[in-house]
Amino acid sequence: MGKEKGRLKSLSSTKLIAMTVRDILKMGGPHPLLAQPVQAFGTTDLQSLIVNLFDTMAAVNGACLAAPQIGVDLQVVILGFDQNERYPDEPPVPRTMLIKPAITPLDVDMTDGWERCLSVPCLRGVVPRHARIRYAGFDPEGHTIDLEAERSHARVVRHECDHLIGRLYPTRIADLPKLGFTSVPYPDLDPASDD
Repeated sequence: MGKEKGRLKSLSSTKLIAMTVRDILKMGGPHPLLAQPVQAFGTTDLQSLIVNLFDTMAAVNGACLAAPQIGVDLQVVILGFDQNERYPDEPPVPRTMLIKPAITPLDVDMTDGWERCLSVPCLRGVVPRHARIRYAGFDPEGHTIDLEAERSHARVVRHECDHLIGRLYPTRIADLPKLGFTSVPYPDLDPASDD
């Protein structure tokens, strides 16, 4: 499933959980086509997966990550950031763990926005997405999540949920000349931080 870099993080004074940074699968390589629904909530395996996702996302300064990106074929996405140098112009997105997501557009308006992906390094593209959505699903304990999102928050949710159906953002680009290297729209961004 990819190389793991292990370490331990204390969750309480008596319990330790192993954390790992996982390799992120890249476009053109093996990538699960269709993620499967999580069958059991509140399990140690599910908690470990979520810890691995957050640890991996933090290690690469990501804004969101889906389980298929680390080779786990389950319908689990995480997202959230206060400020992210990969998206310097975007407002914060609340930290969310979303399992078995369902997305409903709340209007027909589409907006274009630059997207990038940890599975498609060094590139960005302009992708049309619905401006407002409702997303529903479950948290790791099986409690219902039902939220509305707009602008960049909606874009991040849609982008991550695409991974669960085997899609990467370049397949959603309407105008292919608007796909290019990150250094073009963001010349001041450190290229090493966008890999």
